[in-house]
Amino acid sequence: MPARVAIARADRIAEAVTAALAPLDLAGLVRDRYVAVKPNDTWATSDDTTGVTRGDTLDAVLASLLEAGPRRLVVSGGAGAAETEDVLRVSGMLDAARRHGVEVVDHNRPPFEEVALDHGPERSVKVNRRVLEYEVLVSLAQLKMHDSATVTLCLKNVAMSYPAADWYGHPRGSYAHEHAFFEDLHGFIAAMARRFPIHLGIIAGHPAMIATGPLGGKTVETGLVVASRDPLAADVVGARLLGFRPMAVRHIWEAGRLGVGETDLSRIEVVGLPLEAAIRHFTQAAYGQALTYEHA
Repeated sequence: MPARVAIARADRIAEAVTAALAPLDLAGLVRDRYVAVKPNDTWATSDDTTGVTRGDTLDAVLASLLEAGPRRLVVSGGAGAAETEDVLRVSGMLDAARRHGVEVVDHNRPPFEEVALDHGPERSVKVNRRVLEYEVLVSLAQLKMHDSATVTLCLKNVAMSYPAADWYGHPRGSYAHEHAFFEDLHGFIAAMARRFPIHLGIIAGHPAMIATGPLGGKTVETGLVVASRDPLAADVVGARLLGFRPMAVRHIWEAGRLGVGETDLSRIEVVGLPLEAAIRHFTQAAYGQALTYEHA
């Protein structure tokens, strides 16, 4: 059966989130289960929140999930280059969680547990023990390019946040404890995606980031939201909006070979806004010209 990916666009991000999630049977996924939402919280200050999930995006996602009746819902954050609470506060995400009475878990903090990996440059990874309790993991990513990973979408949003920064260092590249994440970044992302399955992937172009990333690129407001219960298929569609096919983003291609999800666009059912229309809208917003990406 084809993987289903929903695309929606609206001037208000809450409307786009609601429309994108509507075809995905959230109740069937989350009812009576322990659900964690992992937003993009890499780094932000009061002067620059362009690289992370916005408070209104998280607010809309939490509202939709709560309507679906989870037993428990948390926001699980782990900033890579800052303190998680600071990023959540300046971005408005902390206020969104509090409005809905949702607990925030900083998975950079101890207690840690070592978890085995069977692929990539590392044989194990240190994570906060609580992430092992989540029954449904939602990756709430931004639509962004990345100077090392090509794109940073649903898979990378979790893979490079779960390794506990209180153990590995802020940023993780400071090597407070030795690791080999960046020796094969794509292989590590694919390995983490297999070990820590994402059950719902959401990608918000509010704003999107082009030219470079995960920080310091050009941000453009698109109003686009991509969502799927196959997060790899969501990443395939998100990458295509940015101009890449699966084989151009090695962690997407590698995760497909590991059986994480669907990477073949011909086997992905796009519902809502057609992919071709989404590409035209994205490129008009990003480049001032509506492109078609032949054979999209």
